[in-house]
Amino acid sequence: MSASNAPILITGASQRIGLYCAERLLDEGQSLIISYRRERPAIERLRERGAVALQADFASEAGINDFIQRLLKHTDRLRAIVHNASDWLAETPGSEAAAFQALFSVHMLAPYLINLACEPLLRASACADIVHISDDVTRKGSAKRPAYCASKAGLESLTLSFAARFAPAIKVNGIAPALILFNEGDDAEYRRQTLNKSALGIEPGPQVIYQSLRFLLDNPYVTGTTLNVNGGRHLK
Repeated sequence: MSASNAPILITGASQRIGLYCAERLLDEGQSLIISYRRERPAIERLRERGAVALQADFASEAGINDFIQRLLKHTDRLRAIVHNASDWLAETPGSEAAAFQALFSVHMLAPYLINLACEPLLRASACADIVHISDDVTRKGSAKRPAYCASKAGLESLTLSFAARFAPAIKVNGIAPALILFNEGDDAEYRRQTLNKSALGIEPGPQVIYQSLRFLLDNPYVTGTTLNVNGGRHLK
């Protein structure tokens, strides 16, 4: 992928997949704007490499709009937007409505409002993309986390709607990962059970998401598509 002078915006880039993609884009010489919810050591490292880092809380409409206003002060064009910001709220008894509203805000309202506000910035770029990071769980639903799953499924619907709305100037696609990285505290039995859910049975690492992102950014003939990066979970 050739670097562009117009920056790419990645939301939720302080850790894991978002951080890895941000670092790889910087390796390519790509200008970058990132959002983060909480300050982490990685954010300062990205700043030192030239990324513009903007704190943002997408759990409310006010927080989203505040981020948009600050973003618009930093650039008048964008090469792409990668909607990676996500939350993993537990739907505990008595907090279901609050959890659903927060997940809807982070996974759907934030991409929706940011896409609408940034349409002119994307159209100012010679080529432009939006990439929504959803989740492979939307294929089957989730008995344990229905609000999380529903909000990610809604994001996939936004992929289709914005692809139709913004064509042909802006390509809009999605990536739906399954297991990419274990957490440090995951025990051996959990890892074994999780690996057994896919046909390939591996922990692939974040590079597979970056490879998928590069494909979507580089290919001029793909829009309205969500790539399932799941190791063949649908085969088992």
